[in-house]
Amino acid sequence: MIVLRLDRVMADRKISLNELAEKVGITNVNLSNIKTGKVAAIRFSTLDAICRALGCQPGDILEYSE
Repeated sequence: MIVLRLDRVMADRKISLNELAEKVGITNVNLSNIKTGKVAAIRFSTLDAICRALGCQPGDILEYSE
């Protein structure tokens, strides 16, 4: 199972949901769904934009758990 750790990275960077959504160019609702893991998929373009905005790697946000 893939676990999203976006909330942890956002807390480390001290960035709000609203600020990140604006930088990434997606709605607060969509970003909130990603943050809480309520999505079944994420576009690479969205992941790219999130990583660019947070200055992180995809592996910082995505974690594999059995």
